Amino acid sequence: MDFKTGRELLELCKEHEMSISEVMMQRETDLTEVSRDDIYARMEKALSIMRESSHKPLTEPVKSIGGLIGGEAEKLEKRRLSGASICGNVLAKAITYAMAVLEVNTSMGLIVAAPTAGSSGIVPGLLLSLQEEYNLTDEEVIHALFTASAVGYLAMRNATVAGAVGGCQAEVGVASAMAAASAVELMGGTPKQCLNAASTAIMNLLGLVCDPIGGLVECPCQSRNAVGTANALTCAEIALSGIGQLIPLDEMLDTMLNVGRGLPYELRETALGGCAATATGCTLGCCSLNA
Repeated sequence: MDFKTGRELLELCKEHEMSISEVMMQRETDLTEVSRDDIYARMEKALSIMRESSHKPLTEPVKSIGGLIGGEAEKLEKRRLSGASICGNVLAKAITYAMAVLEVNTSMGLIVAAPTAGSSGIVPGLLLSLQEEYNLTDEEVIHALFTASAVGYLAMRNATVAGAVGGCQAEVGVASAMAAASAVELMGGTPKQCLNAASTAIMNLLGLVCDPIGGLVECPCQSRNAVGTANALTCAEIALSGIGQLIPLDEMLDTMLNVGRGLPYELRETALGGCAATATGCTLGCCSLNA
């Protein structure tokens, strides 16, 4: 049940009449000595960590090690609960949870890298929001996480998920693709629609640079997790509506890698360009590093 490309994944889904999550679970079982039950249990634990990290900062704000972020999720949650949110419940919750996870990450708390620590809020943000709004079971969400992992695996195998290699398009972009694909399956979409959503998510964020202020994965990383979540939700909605994607995921991953290689090194996690190189960014970075 192994696959190395999105095309091969779709062929397996069609041949065996299985969802992406089912193929991915079977792949893990086939290629390891771990039982299916144990593999499921590990993903169940990952979901538990995701839920904790996305909810705790809403009532217990956490200040980051660098001091650049902290308390943003609580503010978003208060606005949503007051009825003032202009996003609607699904998106309002999703971006709140995504930003909350970054607070936990930057304060050295426990998170699930999905696929990286700097982009760890996007997948849980969207999936947990959908679960709450549509009364979905943990089992359904766990299956969706296997779908997300299939997309993440393809990106790691055929491109990159490292900001230092491909810019933030490789971190937030891939996380957004993972979330989009998993959301599509969670809401009843086909395997092809899942990969259509993933491809569109990466397409929308092509060229996104990695420019952490002071070299810290705090700002602008946190707000980009919110943007990546919104992008994933948008792409899932597009795919579920039956709108196709002209460029297959495999080609989009190749493109992302090529775009990343074309980015100047200043825009690939060196803190020498972009937001990090602004006058204010330089001041904040120096203050943070000297604190």
